[in-house]
Amino acid sequence: MSRHIISVRAVSFLALFISLFTMPVLQAATADQSSVQSSKNSHSKEIGKKLIPNKKCNKCHADEDEKTYILGEDEEGPEVFIYVDPDKFDDSVHGKQNCVGCHANITLKKGEHEEELPIAVGCIECHTETMEEQKDDADPKYKRLDVVMDQIDSYMDSVHARPNRTDQSKTNATCHDCHDAHVIGTLESEARAEHRLKNPEVCGRCHEDQLTDYRISDHGRAVMEDGNAESAVCSDCHTTHTIASPDSDDAKRAITKNCGDCHEDAQRTYFASYHGQVHRLGYTNTAKCYDCHGGHTVKGVDDPTSEIHADNRLENCMGCHEDANENFLTFWPHSDADDLENYPGLWGAKRFMQLLIFAVMAFFWVHVVLWLYREVMDRLQGKGFIENLDKPDVVYYRRFPVVWRWIHGLFAIATMTLILTGTTLLFSHTGWAKAVVIFLGGPALEGIIHRTAAVIWLGIFLTHLTIAISNIWRKRDTFRWFGETSMLPNWKDWDDLKSMFKWFLGRAPRPQFSHWTYWQKFDYWAPFWGAGVIGISGIMLFAPEKTALILPGWMFNIATLIHAEEALLAAIFLNSVHFFNVHFRPERFPMSTTIFTGVIPIEEFKHDHHVEYERLIENGTLDNYLVKRPSRRAELAASFITTVLIMAGLALLTLVLIGLMTAPS
Repeated sequence: MSRHIISVRAVSFLALFISLFTMPVLQAATADQSSVQSSKNSHSKEIGKKLIPNKKCNKCHADEDEKTYILGEDEEGPEVFIYVDPDKFDDSVHGKQNCVGCHANITLKKGEHEEELPIAVGCIECHTETMEEQKDDADPKYKRLDVVMDQIDSYMDSVHARPNRTDQSKTNATCHDCHDAHVIGTLESEARAEHRLKNPEVCGRCHEDQLTDYRISDHGRAVMEDGNAESAVCSDCHTTHTIASPDSDDAKRAITKNCGDCHEDAQRTYFASYHGQVHRLGYTNTAKCYDCHGGHTVKGVDDPTSEIHADNRLENCMGCHEDANENFLTFWPHSDADDLENYPGLWGAKRFMQLLIFAVMAFFWVHVVLWLYREVMDRLQGKGFIENLDKPDVVYYRRFPVVWRWIHGLFAIATMTLILTGTTLLFSHTGWAKAVVIFLGGPALEGIIHRTAAVIWLGIFLTHLTIAISNIWRKRDTFRWFGETSMLPNWKDWDDLKSMFKWFLGRAPRPQFSHWTYWQKFDYWAPFWGAGVIGISGIMLFAPEKTALILPGWMFNIATLIHAEEALLAAIFLNSVHFFNVHFRPERFPMSTTIFTGVIPIEEFKHDHHVEYERLIENGTLDNYLVKRPSRRAELAASFITTVLIMAGLALLTLVLIGLMTAPS
């Protein structure tokens, strides 16, 4: 190259001599071009009358025979590629830019510049100044300046824009390290495909080990061997400008999101899993796409060297689940409950749970609406009033002992805690779920809260069951399984149900109930089903390694689905139907505090449980249950607790309904 520069020195001197004496003419002839260059790049302004025309640069840098330059005097020194294809440059977005508009440190002395110059290009400064100058210009040719500025902002926050650890006078990667500065095309140009195919090699200049792995991956083979520009390249996964350290949460979230841009079904089923739900909440402590499939070495399931191949999958799982066994191999990581062909068991479980939820909610919501209608109509007709309930001398009936009141209160709190901490995962796509998890201190702490509430919930349930069985055993000589005070359903409940619907429609009087009504029995027995379904499935999910010792991996998929669906049924039923039956029907509105005071006015008891009232009168034992009115303090405490629980329940119901209505299809 040195010899080449010497050989053209005479020509350069002549060109410089001519240019100095013909500058006014050249300036007039190129006035319009200089104006555009000046508006596009402030560096051109600094050069002023010393502006070096591109054709002068091309005499050396567009020489097909001299594309490289050897640094230093030693002919064995490193080569630098200095060739610029003038045709490609003219077709690029910078085609009308002057060379020294970017290479502002270039000055000529006797028609030449120094042989070894640092690359000093201010892409960011130039585009920022140009944007400021043209921000109010409606000309379409400036419309991409906004995009460029967004990319600059992203780049400035990226790891590439930070100082290099080994040489802090340099950044990790500049614009021209990644972009071919002389052949920058638009997004719509054919150069885009060419740029994508070059992307791995460009990134590989710095990331050599990653490029080596990428070459043997399915993505890499498609791009680098088959020339498929649509296959994933580095920038598809790591983004183009907002590149963060791969160890950062931002990078992990971005990569997972970007995988889904191509693999939509896989992303959808991933987000339906526990791993994906935690990730969608914004946390990266659970398995992500590349944790299972590999990062730069992604290969198909049939490839023996793939991390998801049958021979390698168990070791893959053991990266997180150290005690995983062979049963883990039958787990369905991307199971789809709507895919009958591939997951018939899961499909059937979902349809059963959906049918159960629909049947229960449809029946009881119709029950609620008709009940509301009948009580409103009776009120309008002056019927259904229970008088004299607020008199200070009103006698009360003791309905619940202290132990049952405590059990109900703790059970309600535990249930609401479980609903809140569980539905944040189920509805991880919502903003409220993310806010709740942040408030609770993250998914790990939330999991501890959830499991603690579950232990309390099951403990209360078992305590109640123990007390109930003990009472039955103590009264075994006189206890009647289907008697008046038994919680077991009987034929009277069936008759009461039919009579209730007749009353709803105005075709019969309101039925007379015994100690327990049919809807109270349903409220009682529903937790038995719930404790079994939610409790067993929850224990399975809590200890997957131990569960896998006796059950196949696909049971986790079914357990996850049933656990979530049954929890939804409980959340919706308790906070809508149960609340109406106990608190919101007109004759009880706005609330009933009986469960916390343990007593109700005798007239109310007589109205609600007339058959039981008559039975106690008949056998002369009613007086055994009559008590004085609770103290004012006790009533206020009961009202406060009831109000808080009702408001919490309605808030949970609202959040659940928002989650259901906004759930991705």
